[in-house]
This record gives sequence, structure tokens and C-alpha cells, in this order.
Amino acid sequence: MEFKHVSVLLNECIEALDIKENGIYVDCTMGGGGHSLEILKKLKGTGKLIGIDQDTNAIAAAKERLKDYENVTYVHDNFYNIDSILETLEIEKVDGILMDLGVSSHQLDEAERGFSYMRNAPLDMRMNRESSLSAYDVVNNYSEEELYRIIKEYGEERFAKRIAQFIAERRAKKPLETTFELVDAITAAIPAKFRREGHPGKRTFQAIRIEVNRELQILDKAIRDSIERLNPKGRIAVITFHSLEDREIKNLFKELEDPCNCPKDFPVCVCGKKPIIKIKTKKPIIPSDEEMAENSRSRSAKLRVAEKL
Repeated sequence: MEFKHVSVLLNECIEALDIKENGIYVDCTMGGGGHSLEILKKLKGTGKLIGIDQDTNAIAAAKERLKDYENVTYVHDNFYNIDSILETLEIEKVDGILMDLGVSSHQLDEAERGFSYMRNAPLDMRMNRESSLSAYDVVNNYSEEELYRIIKEYGEERFAKRIAQFIAERRAKKPLETTFELVDAITAAIPAKFRREGHPGKRTFQAIRIEVNRELQILDKAIRDSIERLNPKGRIAVITFHSLEDREIKNLFKELEDPCNCPKDFPVCVCGKKPIIKIKTKKPIIPSDEEMAENSRSRSAKLRVAEKL
């Protein structure tokens, strides 16, 4: 299946990275290579790009799209391992890092991956198809309490308790195997008058996907390791697609910009912790009205940018 090239906040990301033509850049979530292509267009001489993705389909699509460029290194891995990836490539520091979090358009469009509540498919949702945990395991093997916690925490779903209960009741008769069986259970759990607020499965599907791919657990380490690997004045740009991720990035950037943990009434800092970054986006950058009209999936996107001191 062809990989769709829908790059969210494309111009904004390229501008945010402030690309130097001889710099080294990392696209942590290469997807179809849309952002990568624009980075490569600005590189000359010794400039190079490292493209990381845990989805082999994404890497194949990016290789095809970027076939005219020789200064690209492709890495099949999770950006959680950015430190060891750069270590292996014998790259000490880089000039810019881009992370485009969430599911790619291609993964949503490829029905059999099970990411979409709009298409019937086996319950999968693995971004890395070699990983062992799938949505099927979460839905059928997690305890009702665990399901409730995930749906409540990662989906911010007000009917989390009922949804977990309905899933547990249905799977006791037979395992839930497809996305539509899961959607049926969720829809039945949500009172009719609340089903008009968008698709009933949206929040629960988000929650299960986050759990399957450990999306929030990997962020903290990945961001800290990335910033550690930046040259002074190097930039990190992160696109998030839901409030949980955005909050995590916002708080992490704040902490790294002002790490001093001395009591507020101390006249001078004695902890000795120095700022590591300067935040370049006091408020997140969001897509233009035109982009949102053209690509509905960009609606929830937020871009936050920081510069290494």
C-alpha cells in the first residue's frame, strides 16, 4: 500500500529547526519522509540526516521518497534509543532533532494495522510490528481494573469504568478480536445522549494505542537524551497530538529551562543547577486554518521548540 505523505506543520518545523547547511539532523519519526525531505533540501556539503522509525513500512517508503539523496542514514529502531543509535553511528552531537509523535497517516489508512476505529481489522495497533504486545492482548488479557486505569488515564474518558466493565463482560463470552467488536462494546457502554460528542471509540482507541506502544513512558528519557546530544544552539522540535503528550513536553521543557530547586525565598541559588535549554515557543505553534481544512488529522497538533544553551 502506498504511504501517504501528509506532513503536519511542515513549514513551521523546518523554520523552527533553523537548519545549518553543514549540520547533522535527526528525524526521530520518519514516517513517509515528508519532514525529512524538506530538511535534506536545505543541507549541503557535510550536512547529513539520520532518519529513525520503528515501522519497516515507513522506512521503505522514506527510502523510495528520498532516493535522490545520499546523505541519509536509515535506522529501524525506536527513538527511545536515540543515545545508543548515535553512539553506534559514532556521532557525538547533532544540530537539530525533530519528533512527530502519534500515528502516521499511513498507519491509520492501512486498515489491517488496527489503529482506526473507522475500519474493521484485527486488534493490533503496534507501531513496531516486531513487538510482542498488541491491542488484542491489552483488550483480552488485562484485568478490568487495569483496563479502567488505562482508559481513564491515557484516554481521559469519563465513561472509562463502564467501558472496562462492558469489555470484560463481552470477552468472558468470547475474545474481542476486531476493531469493530471493540467499538461495539465501547458504544454500548456510553449512554446514548453522550455518543453525539465525536466518535465513541476515539478516546479508548487512543488509550489502548498509547499502552501498546508505551508512548508516554518513552518520552521523558527520549527528550532528555536528545537534548544531551544537541550542540549548543541546536534545536529540538516536538509535535504532539493529544493533551497528555503536550503536557509532558511542556513540563519537561520548563524543568530543563529552570532546573533550580532551591526554596523560592532563597536570595541566591545554592543547588547549582543551571538552565540547559531556552524555550523558543512560549505557547505551542498550531496548524493554520488552511492546513486544518486540508488535513483534519492536523487539528490537534501542537509544536513546541527549545534551543540548547
